[in-house]
Amino acid sequence: MELPKFILGDNTDLPEAIFVIHTEFPRFIINLENDDIEWLEDFDQHDEKELMNETQLMIQLASEFYDREVDRYED
Repeated sequence: MELPKFILGDNTDLPEAIFVIHTEFPRFIINLENDDIEWLEDFDQHDEKELMNETQLMIQLASEFYDREVDRYED
């Protein structure tokens, strides 16, 4: 099965949370309510340095995906 790069998720236990799941490496779930990220990968020290440099870009891409999806629902 081929998954999209981003998937929206929600949960009634956390009604204010907006989750975006990133399905490609590095896989993660971000809560756009507070930008908390849960990484679904194990990283070594070398990976962590590169990951920290790209985290802001990943947050931006997840936010842009969410905005695009909301716009499509409104249309």
